[in-house]
Amino acid sequence: MFQIHQIDSFDDPRLAPYVNMRAQVDHLGEGVFIAEGEKVVRRMLDSQLVPISILLPPRWLPDYQSLFADHPGSIDLFVAPKDVLTRLTGFTLFQGVLGLGRVPRPATLQELLQLPKPRLFAAVDAVANAVNIGLVLRNAAALGVQALIVGETSAHPYLRRSVRSCMGTVFRIPYLLSPSLAITLGQLRDAGIRCIAAHPHTDQLLLPDSRLDSDVCIVLGSEGEGISPDVRAACDQQVLIPMQAGVDSLNVGNASAIFFYEAWRQRSLSPTQTP
Repeated sequence: MFQIHQIDSFDDPRLAPYVNMRAQVDHLGEGVFIAEGEKVVRRMLDSQLVPISILLPPRWLPDYQSLFADHPGSIDLFVAPKDVLTRLTGFTLFQGVLGLGRVPRPATLQELLQLPKPRLFAAVDAVANAVNIGLVLRNAAALGVQALIVGETSAHPYLRRSVRSCMGTVFRIPYLLSPSLAITLGQLRDAGIRCIAAHPHTDQLLLPDSRLDSDVCIVLGSEGEGISPDVRAACDQQVLIPMQAGVDSLNVGNASAIFFYEAWRQRSLSPTQTP
């Protein structure tokens, strides 16, 4: 079910999240997020998330009327030419399609522990840039990571820029918000899940020599400082990506792709997974 509204005033309170698109943290406080771009909005609609409204230019209206013909929820479709939408949001919109959705509740640790074995989780420590969180999520979805554990010093995965940079793949991945990543990693270890720190300044173990085909959580840190000492201490091992001399680190998005791929590669060669 949907209702079509032609935008004739920017004062409509239902448009406030679009008017205040830069207020990402405020959106989270209200339990909502913005999806940018036609593909991201469609992925939101195809997910289990609750859409609230869609903002779009007239050329997209027939497509979305068809999409919502049998949709069980009630969704507002706000329609206006792209130049009006640009004035409304303050952004130059390439496709002109935006969506507003409800942020899903975080998973609990117990829920993550019910996921199929061998479990593959990722955790982020001090990754405060939402774009980088999005890159980690996109790589995670592509390479079989089952859940993202977000440390207390990292950006929320449903910030607008994270949702945009991951192209909506966050809608497929459960996330846990940890009040203390070091403690959460300790709880994972107690449950039999090895915690592997992706750390560029260690001589413990090279990535090709590591074992990632069992229950594992790959812990990633910021590009500048890496993983904090207390979080490293909570891990079982520190693992290094071998690199040429003179290059001591990678962007966390690139590092996550390398680690996740190695985990996927090892698992594809291992015996049949157990439930």
